[in-house]
Amino acid sequence: MALTEAAARAALESLLPPHASAAVRIDGGTVHATLTLAHPAQSRHAALQAAASDALRAAGAAAAEVTVRSKVIAHQAQRGLPLLPGVANIVAVASGKGGVGKSTVTANLALALAAEGARVGVMDADIYGPSMPMMLGVAGRPESLDGKTMEPLAAHGLKVASIGFLVKPDDAVVWRGPMATQALDQLLKQTNWGELDYLLVDLPPGTGDIQITLAQRVPLTGAVIVTTPQDVALADARKGLAMFGKVNVPVLGVVENMAFYCCPNCGHEDALFGTGGGERLAEAAHVPLLGRLPLVRAVREQADAGTPIVAAAPDSPAAASYRALAEQVALAVAGLPKDYSSKFPPIQVSS
Repeated sequence: MALTEAAARAALESLLPPHASAAVRIDGGTVHATLTLAHPAQSRHAALQAAASDALRAAGAAAAEVTVRSKVIAHQAQRGLPLLPGVANIVAVASGKGGVGKSTVTANLALALAAEGARVGVMDADIYGPSMPMMLGVAGRPESLDGKTMEPLAAHGLKVASIGFLVKPDDAVVWRGPMATQALDQLLKQTNWGELDYLLVDLPPGTGDIQITLAQRVPLTGAVIVTTPQDVALADARKGLAMFGKVNVPVLGVVENMAFYCCPNCGHEDALFGTGGGERLAEAAHVPLLGRLPLVRAVREQADAGTPIVAAAPDSPAAASYRALAEQVALAVAGLPKDYSSKFPPIQVSS
């Protein structure tokens, strides 16, 4: 009996990652299949293509031609906030307190998404302590081609905007809350981001006026909460979770940073800051634990040197942890409601 399209799709179904789809066409004895992933996964395309071809032949196809692609689409933001032109998804990376490695996570998460084929931008929203210029090894003043907007700077394949590009490195930014939020609003909306699959916003630590105002003004797809396992960090991370709930921004999940220290000499792992804190926080908030990241000296050293670990040592175990995190974040975004605002016709009122 000849293989039907329904049988071919059934053979592929178990291979597909979440939110992916398969289109099948049979021409003679050859099955033509296109697998469309909803998240960037360039490194997995070849293996998935081979597995799909094998599955189709095992199901009875005389021959199989399989194409694998990734397509990241736009998802809903807060009601009443239009999406940024060209930017499909904006993800806030936040923490309740400083010192938990939020900016390091942001930089490496962005690089991991880009390594899988995504178009990624990073906005450094920490007015008083911008760290992306140093972490990503980029400096200079943004160009303005039209006198009204700014061009983002480029670093390791990322588009980057930061208040750090607009002030001298040793100058202190002495601004009150309204001035700071206005500056960030301009930085976001007056930067020519171009076409991006993801724009990661590295929020300043805390849950004060600046953070709340940004969460209300920026069309966020979702937020990622970064914490360490220790109780003092978890207490503040809970406040961050509550803040996003109040402004109707979905929390994609929790990242437990510095979850364990791995000795470079013997490989022994030690939970310096306690165990299970991130998991307990995620369970209590009914959100997933997106990943547990190790405390590794090279991660700190490479960030200080301007080449984060994902770019400097992409095959290292630490970089693998960030790649796994990036996949979980991208899958969480893919599971959110799609944005249909561009499909609606404009309403015209005539007398």
